[in-house]
Amino acid sequence: MLQSALATGLRQTLQRVVKPMLNPSLGVPLQRTLIRQAYRSSLPPLGSRFQSTTLGGVDTLKVSCQSDDRYGLLYLHGGAYIVGSPATHRGLTGHLAKATGATVYAIDYRLAPKHPYPAALDDAVAAYKALLDQGIPADRLSVAGDSAGGGLSLALAMRLRDENLPLPASLTLLSPWTDLTHTSLYTPEVEPLLQQRWIDNAARLYCHGEPRNHPYISPLFGDLSGLPPMLVQVGSEEILLNDSERVARKVREQGGEVVLEVYNGLWHVFQIHAGQLSRATDAIQAAGQHIRRHQAL
Repeated sequence: MLQSALATGLRQTLQRVVKPMLNPSLGVPLQRTLIRQAYRSSLPPLGSRFQSTTLGGVDTLKVSCQSDDRYGLLYLHGGAYIVGSPATHRGLTGHLAKATGATVYAIDYRLAPKHPYPAALDDAVAAYKALLDQGIPADRLSVAGDSAGGGLSLALAMRLRDENLPLPASLTLLSPWTDLTHTSLYTPEVEPLLQQRWIDNAARLYCHGEPRNHPYISPLFGDLSGLPPMLVQVGSEEILLNDSERVARKVREQGGEVVLEVYNGLWHVFQIHAGQLSRATDAIQAAGQHIRRHQAL
């Protein structure tokens, strides 16, 4: 009963308060300020520790919660490549650190419009290589991300494969944005958070003239074979539901391993409410189990 009321309250807050912030009529700097404030309600678990560092020249937030430094999780935050940062995702990365037992490295990759594609992907590759160089083997290193960061996680794995670099032990994609052409968006009865015109504008700023179906921009148009085991989590009430379903289907068709979890009645990146909303906490626990299962001992 209480959880149902909480879910209703969160959904209404997203729709009435946060969704209007994600509006292309607002300047990107203002959007970043507003979203930073909105994420203040996403809290990490007790005992979480945060340390500023760099990886491959990329500013990084090192997150631990009873973590083992022998295991690493590279985390790529969401925000349509124009907003968001490791600071906005402290709650989510703190819960992931606790659920996985790994040290989480949330990178502050460069954002559009000042830094369009391929800046974010280049930063992700640089940070991943730096983690390998500092002694975390690929079979103890996982990659995860939400929304744009989920798509970026997939693009990172594809580029690592294409460059014959060691692949991470697993991928965890939370409501990934994987098709920036938006030709097959889902139409839920209610979309509590995302507006198509906002993601259309963000895609334009990020692509900056590059084709939106470029495989490293929209991984759904690329080769998804030979990638690490994946977990994809998505809510049923989001316009990006089809992105997740199509990724899972294509990975299976190309011989890969993927688990798709659709959470009925929940919204885009609902995992930010872990520690409050029980189903979000359960989703993070499932992600932790997936990551731990595929890490080398």
